[in-house]
Amino acid sequence: MLDDFMTRAALAGIGVACAAAPLGSFVVWRRMAYFGDATAHAAILGVALSLALQISVFAGAVAVSLAMALTVTGLSGRGYAMDTLLGVLAHSALAFGLVAVSFLSGIRIDLMAYLFGDILAVSRGDLIVIWGGAALVVALIGWRWSALLASTLSDELAYASGIDPRRERLILTLALAITVAVAIKVVGALLIAAMLIIPAAAARPLSRSPEEMAVAAAAIGAVSAVAGLQSAYLLDTPTGPSIVCVAAVLFVVTSALRGVRG
Repeated sequence: MLDDFMTRAALAGIGVACAAAPLGSFVVWRRMAYFGDATAHAAILGVALSLALQISVFAGAVAVSLAMALTVTGLSGRGYAMDTLLGVLAHSALAFGLVAVSFLSGIRIDLMAYLFGDILAVSRGDLIVIWGGAALVVALIGWRWSALLASTLSDELAYASGIDPRRERLILTLALAITVAVAIKVVGALLIAAMLIIPAAAARPLSRSPEEMAVAAAAIGAVSAVAGLQSAYLLDTPTGPSIVCVAAVLFVVTSALRGVRG
């Protein structure tokens, strides 16, 4: 079955949707959308360094994304506005990544594949990495679910419950770095933030609890991946952007349903 490239692509898209759904819910609740975008941009530098050092692209993207997220966390609250800090680091990391790629003589790299994704080129080895990373993220979020919810509601509530909100932010940061590294080959660095935010935002009007929202976001992300692949195949359009377009349409539909319900 896995000899069919469309089947591999669908499985890859569903795996990314499963990882992005619970994490995307926290990104929406905590208003961390730009944080996810900045981490994704930094992954391009990780790709360049991994190719230069001849190590796994996944490992390089995880390392640089995590370093980026930890730097933002460490510098926050030291006199810099968060949007300014994220803007400086995101665009600097992307620029350094693009410059580093230009120095890779003798290595042919399809940069567009890492910027916008190349889900149709997913191999069996990539599937193992994607589903392994997704399982790790889901397990991590599931393990810390209650603590993450408490620290999302209020730092004071978390401290009163014996939870360190800084530790929970670090766990969320680690999960975000893994998800970015897993998704970079599917939808690319520039579209990862969209897959984190749009399915979760589309699920919000349909959900009555945080758990329902995470499950609904996974379902919407999976439907977006499969329907986006089909539409790209039929209309001969780019696959990554097509997946995001379907997710955006579903967001409009669920928002309209919320308006009808009042």
